[in-house]
Amino acid sequence: MSKNLPKVAIIGQANVGKSSLFNRMIRAQQAVVARE
Repeated sequence: MSKNLPKVAIIGQANVGKSSLFNRMIRAQQAVVARE
């Protein structure tokens, strides 16, 4: 993976589809999720 790629954060309430949105945008199952 290129180090020149931007870092992106999608923030919001729990269980609103942030990971699904990200995966749909990149057309892959690549979302990294973490609990706070």
